[in-house]
Amino acid sequence: METVEKLTRTLKSHGLKLTPQRLMIFKILEDNISHPSAEEVFKRVKKIYPTVSFTTIYKTLETLRDLGEIKELIIDEDRKHYDPNTKPHHHIICKVCKKINDVFEDFSPHIKLPDSMGSEFDVSCFQISFHGKCRNCN
Repeated sequence: METVEKLTRTLKSHGLKLTPQRLMIFKILEDNISHPSAEEVFKRVKKIYPTVSFTTIYKTLETLRDLGEIKELIIDEDRKHYDPNTKPHHHIICKVCKKINDVFEDFSPHIKLPDSMGSEFDVSCFQISFHGKCRNCN
């Protein structure tokens, strides 16, 4: 995710309002490597802005996703998670505690779409999710 200042300019250039709640969401996501869910972001914002609604948080996260400023990760069956790092990378998830870590490895030389699908799709990116138990849960 870009700096809060750049993100502010991006929102304004798209005619979107910059509210204190949105600014707080930006600050929570900036350099955040924990891949928070919307619920986790909501809890943190609610501590500062008790009247904020979950809808505000969710819609802001969707807007940031649509603008390409964050990635939406659907790797937990119960909820979506958000990643402010939009550079290509993969994830490893603990099946017990649900902790998500980034994996910065280029697997593209080893991954190939089956020939039967190659003519039907023009793949622009892919994401691999590894699942297992972290050291603390093992």
